[in-house]
Amino acid sequence: MTAIDIILIVIDIIAALALIILFLAQEGNDQGMGVVSGASSNNDSYYSKSKGRSLEERLKQATKVSAIVFAVVSVLLFLAFTKGF
Repeated sequence: MTAIDIILIVIDIIAALALIILFLAQEGNDQGMGVVSGASSNNDSYYSKSKGRSLEERLKQATKVSAIVFAVVSVLLFLAFTKGF
């Protein structure tokens, strides 16, 4: 096991933990079964208009980034251990 393998393992563990924490920190959709029955909510509030700058949107972006990092590092680890990459 080389130093690069150890670094990749540490990055993979950190990305996995970050992914779990970010996923759990997000709020769920509160629409519930109203979506199935056709009920709609009023989305003209200030919060919905500034959603791109909200904490929820930043959490979603951070979750996407950590998921991509986790996937790429996991593939690199697989290649490193099976192919000797």
